[in-house]
Amino acid sequence: MRRNKPIIMLSVGHACVDVYQGAVASLVPYFVTEHAYGYAAASGVVLAASVLSSVAQPLFGLLTDRWAMPWLLPVATLLAGAGVALAGVGGSYAHTLLFVAVSGLGVAAYHPESARVARLAAGDSHRAMAWFSLGGNVGFALAPLLVAAVVAVGGLRMSPLLAVPALVGGVLCLPAIRAVRKADRARPGAAVPAGPDRPGPFLRLSLAVVCRSVVFVGLSTFVPLLARQRTGGDAAVGTAALFVLFLGGAVGSVLGGALAERWDRVTVCRWSYLATAVAVAGIVTVPGPALLLCVALASVGLYVPFSLQVTLGQDYLPSRVGTAAGITLGLTVSVGGLTAPLVGALADATSLATALSPLVLLPLAAALLFATLPEPAPPRRGATAPGVGDPVEPHTPADSPAPEAPEAPKVVVAPETAEALQAPGDRPARE
Repeated sequence: MRRNKPIIMLSVGHACVDVYQGAVASLVPYFVTEHAYGYAAASGVVLAASVLSSVAQPLFGLLTDRWAMPWLLPVATLLAGAGVALAGVGGSYAHTLLFVAVSGLGVAAYHPESARVARLAAGDSHRAMAWFSLGGNVGFALAPLLVAAVVAVGGLRMSPLLAVPALVGGVLCLPAIRAVRKADRARPGAAVPAGPDRPGPFLRLSLAVVCRSVVFVGLSTFVPLLARQRTGGDAAVGTAALFVLFLGGAVGSVLGGALAERWDRVTVCRWSYLATAVAVAGIVTVPGPALLLCVALASVGLYVPFSLQVTLGQDYLPSRVGTAAGITLGLTVSVGGLTAPLVGALADATSLATALSPLVLLPLAAALLFATLPEPAPPRRGATAPGVGDPVEPHTPADSPAPEAPEAPKVVVAPETAEALQAPGDRPARE
């Protein structure tokens, strides 16, 4: 990737936010141990983090399509951290659900605006957007280590220390916003999505992201517990499994951007989901520590399409890039949290392996949906994207008549000049 300071800073800020998405799943085993939550109650904690995010993120996307709101980045970062930090200090289940939901609201507010700003900074570079997504995946990967370092030592009462990444990320957002604004002024011809909105392909893309979301949330919630079962109840193996799941996502994001520079995004996503189905089948069936290899492969397969789906959604809805990001990063991703209690209830009634078995079919469904999607045209160069500090013009419907272009001035060329401009092979022979 070419040196792009705004993308690097946005990526670090993204990590400081998404560490709290990973922290919710990382806290689940500790809630089970200290508060005696069952599988269904534990998955309800994940549900609480997802409900507000699923509803609010598209709404924040609509707002950022109308007005640029870069101030949301530091505010949302602090809100996400405060929710997780306070979730562990209360004794009641309602207290836990409330503050985890507050954290989810912060995550919801952050992503549409950050995706809009990142696309502005990245232009038409898939690699740059992959690095922005990498930040979020690194945050996910560091979450179990952070939670283990804080909670495993002093218990859930030490959870306020988990607010530290939010403080760091909130501070880093400020120079990132200034850098993007400066780069936008210096590069007014950056590439932006172009063309009419295509709601049909966007809907099918969203359904594919839903399939991915259900698989990822199901694995992140229950793989630590499954790994403990397969290794005789070793808590360290459960933490390692979650770390591998999130770290593989970091690898997958960078790999997806590199592959999309060589092949089109739709093809890369389709083959990635086919490979994911094989890896998830391995998680369900492979015994012992070899489970970790299947977890790593499934994680890479789930994250290769991650940033590509965001830019595809923005290219399918070029007039509403904030809304597109709110749906592909928010609503569809959060659906996985809504289904987690169903997986938990099935696990209570049968076993974890049985409950996770249906997840094998969902990547296959995503691959079939991608087989119906077209690859959008590259972003248009020379157009000026809305700046970080600029208001965003309301969307003009696609069926509105286009303004007439001014008639080009006529140029009169002398016969001698016209003959001189002709190619040698086109000039008439002289007698």
